[in-house]
Amino acid sequence: MPIDGYSSLTQLGRQAGVPANPDEAVIETFANPHPGTNYTVRLTAPELTTICPITGQPDFATLIVDYVPRDRLVESKSFKLFLGSFRNLGTFHEDCTAYIHKRLSDALDAAFLRVVGLWNARGGITIDCVVQTGELPSNCALLPLGRTDYRAGRI
Repeated sequence: MPIDGYSSLTQLGRQAGVPANPDEAVIETFANPHPGTNYTVRLTAPELTTICPITGQPDFATLIVDYVPRDRLVESKSFKLFLGSFRNLGTFHEDCTAYIHKRLSDALDAAFLRVVGLWNARGGITIDCVVQTGELPSNCALLPLGRTDYRAGRI
């Protein structure tokens, strides 16, 4: 694939630091090379970190993003830096998951977008959040959510 059309990306292939907060982060996108084809993209971030806005204690989650692109795809380095900007942010699990969905929705205009936050237990309670918009095309499938460590060989 030629690298033409990627000159607008400001973070890929360059030094780029983690933004101070998610509002300052830029989620970059690039042209979908197959805009007329329905397919599902999954981004999995097993180490999302925030802090509790009340206690200041760390919170950890696996974030799963599934989307069916129209014209744009998420550039993964910018997405990684965006997620890194949550590290010192005081936020509740539900707010964080919904905020990530909104930012991705604004950046992508995807046909279908689902953001799942699988938050680790705190005080004996896990909180899992799902924010979904659009319709999954009938010829697309979603990978299961049940096991998120499938890449580590521990199935």
